[in-house]
This record gives sequence, C-alpha cells and structure tokens, in this order.
Amino acid sequence: MDSKDTIEVLNDLIETCYDGEKGFRDCAEDIKDVSVKSTLTQRAGECATAAAELQDLVRSLGGKPEDSPSATGALHRRWVDLKSAITGKSDEAILNECERGEDVAKKRYKEALEKDLPANVRAVVERQYQGVLRNHDQVKALRDRARAS
Repeated sequence: MDSKDTIEVLNDLIETCYDGEKGFRDCAEDIKDVSVKSTLTQRAGECATAAAELQDLVRSLGGKPEDSPSATGALHRRWVDLKSAITGKSDEAILNECERGEDVAKKRYKEALEKDLPANVRAVVERQYQGVLRNHDQVKALRDRARAS
C-alpha cells in the first residue's frame, strides 16, 4: 500500500475518532447518571487523543490530516437529536445510540486492519481498535445496566 492510500485510511479513522469524541460528548450532556456521564466524557477525551495520534502519523507520511468529524457522523447525531425530541432522552435510549456509534467505529477499524498497512501504522491502528472494542463493550454494559433499572 502506498503512502497516499495509507493516508486515506488514516484520515477515515481520524474522522471516526472525531465522530466518537463528538458522540460521547453529546451523550454525556444528556445522560442523567453522573458516573456514566463521567465515563462518557473520559471516552470522548480518549477519542480526541486517538485522533491526534493518527494525525501525527498522517503528517509523518507527508499528508494533510483530517480535522473534523464526518458528514455521516453529523447526520447520525442529528437523527439522535430528532429521535430524542420525539421519544424522550432516557439513559437507555442515549446509550443505545452511543453503542450504535461504537458499532460504526468497530467496523471502520476492522476494515482498516484488512488493508496492507505499514507495520508501524498497523500497530497503532490495532492498539486503537482494541480501545474501540473496550469502549463498545463498556457502553453495552452501561446500557444493559440502565435497561435493568
């Protein structure tokens, strides 16, 4: 895979990280449970850190890194806002949408790892993918807990 293709893959993941950051922050604003709010805010920060790390990789390859969320992520957040206005903003409903966002992140990272990435890039993407999996599982557990209450 040449540098241009690698940069494209990384820029897609940067958008994914920004989508995650914005999604976690939006969910944290609406969550009533203070401990869950704190967890989601922390996850938003981790997404921002991951985006910065990927941006550094893009720069090291001579590319211009993305610096904003994707249009798809923005559409999803608008849909969540509209749905919430209609159905109400229960913690369970908010965490359902948060989990849906993490499903997208899992898919994008998995697709990136199917590419022939340089070893140093693959190592970063793989490590970040493990973080995405942990985030997804944690959000799912929080949602299940909210559902049970």
